Amino acid sequence: MARRQKTRFEKFFSINQHRKRLGAVRSTSDNVDLMMLKKQVIDEGEPEQTYGSDKSLEAHLKNLRLEFSGQSELLFYHAKLIVLLRREFQIQKTYASYVELWQQEGAFLINELNLRWLVSACETFADHDEDSTVQAVAIQGSLLANIVKVYETERTLSNAKNLMYDEAKISQLHDNLMPLFGGMSCFAVGTDDTLRNLRWRLNKMFKTPIVGRILEEIFLRLQDEDTAFKRLREAHHRDRTSWW
Repeated sequence: MARRQKTRFEKFFSINQHRKRLGAVRSTSDNVDLMMLKKQVIDEGEPEQTYGSDKSLEAHLKNLRLEFSGQSELLFYHAKLIVLLRREFQIQKTYASYVELWQQEGAFLINELNLRWLVSACETFADHDEDSTVQAVAIQGSLLANIVKVYETERTLSNAKNLMYDEAKISQLHDNLMPLFGGMSCFAVGTDDTLRNLRWRLNKMFKTPIVGRILEEIFLRLQDEDTAFKRLREAHHRDRTSWW
C-alpha cells in the first residue's frame, strides 16, 4: 500500500516542516524587478547541480544558486520560488509571484530552463493552481518526462545503453503483432501511427495558456535528447505517421 501524504494539520505541527522554512522571510522580497534579474548573470564559478535538499533553507538556496552560475538571475529566482512553495512558505503569495513570473517572462523561461526545471514548473502548477484544466495539462508534463526518466534509468542501470535494434524483429513487427503486457503490443518501428495520433491529441493541450506551452516544450525536447522517442524517430521512415 502506498504511503499517504501528510495532512495540513500534521504538517502544521511538524517540527521538521517549520525548520525547513526557517529564514524564508529573509529570502523573499515584495519588490522584485524581473527585468533587472533577467539581465543579471550569476557568477559563482563552475556550475554544479544540486543533489538532495538541505534542511536549512539558507544552505539549500546557496547550493542551488551554484547550479545557475553563468546563467540569468531570473532562472534562480524561478527555482527559489519553487523551493519556497515546496516548503509551504506563504503559499498564496508565493504562488501569485510564480504565476506573475510566468505571465511576464514565460517565453524566456521556456527557452532558457533545462528539462529538469521545466518539469518542476509543471509540477508546481499541478500542485498549486486552482484551475483543474491547468492541473491536468501540467501533470501531463511531469508524467511524460518521469516515465521517460524511469525507463532510461533502467536502461542505464542494466548497461543497455549501447544495445542496437534487431532488424529481424523490426521486420517481424510490420507483419505480426509482438505482445508486451496487458494486451499491449510493440510499437511498429518505422511505420506506426501511435505517436502521431498522440501528438495530435496533445496539440489541443498545447493551447492551454502557460502550462500548455511548457508541456509542448517538454515533448519536443524529448524528441532530441537520447530517449526512445529520438531513437524511434531516427528509425521512422513513413512521413505521414511522423509525430515530431
